[in-house]
Amino acid sequence: MMQSPLPVRDGVNATRLRLPGEGPWDTAMDYMMHRWGHIDPQGIEDRFDAGEIVGEGGVPLDRATPLQDHTFIWYYRSLPPETRIPVEITILHQDEHLLVVDKPHFLPTTPGGTYIQESALVRLRNQLELPDLIPMHRLDRMTAGVLLFSTNPRTRGKYQVLFEKRQVQKDYECVSAADPAEGYPAVDFPVVVRNRMTKSRSYLLAEVIDGEPNAETRIERLETFDGGAAPGAAGTPAAAPDSPRRLARYRLEPHTGKTHQLRVHMASLGLGIVNDAFYPDLLDKAPDDYTRPLQLLARGIRFVDPMSGKPVEYRSGLDLSEARPGQA
Repeated sequence: MMQSPLPVRDGVNATRLRLPGEGPWDTAMDYMMHRWGHIDPQGIEDRFDAGEIVGEGGVPLDRATPLQDHTFIWYYRSLPPETRIPVEITILHQDEHLLVVDKPHFLPTTPGGTYIQESALVRLRNQLELPDLIPMHRLDRMTAGVLLFSTNPRTRGKYQVLFEKRQVQKDYECVSAADPAEGYPAVDFPVVVRNRMTKSRSYLLAEVIDGEPNAETRIERLETFDGGAAPGAAGTPAAAPDSPRRLARYRLEPHTGKTHQLRVHMASLGLGIVNDAFYPDLLDKAPDDYTRPLQLLARGIRFVDPMSGKPVEYRSGLDLSEARPGQA
């Protein structure tokens, strides 16, 4: 990956922009005005004047720099104020190569959309003064649990290879209905779900399509119990107002890592995860309800550490709020 000539600032990488090889723009600034001039034209001019937009090698650009002089340019985005998400990150392990944390629900792994400072990566870079921190994998914003970061660029590749070669084993827990929703067949646990999934950047949901399976999850039911009465809770069959929901805690072992894989696979069995606003049905967008987190937790991760050559395992200390152990 091309190295940015600008350092991390306030925990955030500089933005890289590829300039077109040709077009109706004479200068790099003309092109930036075409892209974002309707938002902040004065700010763009000020950045060029201050030398805050640079090309390859960190060379500052000015208003007259021809478009063809650079293929890529870098600059820092103006970040709007963000409301702090009322959750905290717990550090499980830290050494010269790795940082392992318990990511809470509602906090994204990396910056994106309206969440920049309020992401696990940026928070930890700032908190620990580790500008080179990079996540080794990702968890959905609504999923909590064990998350690994590389702290050392020199040894990062050794850990990346483990993920590329699927030499990292993960297990998750979730809470869902004890029995499939109406219209779905009974399930004989443990069960392995295999199908072909696709996810478009332009669409919120992952979809199951025909074709050779590319997603696989082993699902085991650990215990069943009576949950609280909550008619219409996302991802669960509606219960009568005075009737407790019959819930279960499940162990999920993904053998692949497709976006939303676990949520899709549970929903495909008629067992949509409690408080899931996407699957099996996409609910209307609403402000985050911090009292009702998605009941999905990355419980553990294990692998042979490439630096020590020894097996290691990291386990989450978090619990799912709907998990009420009862008689299995």
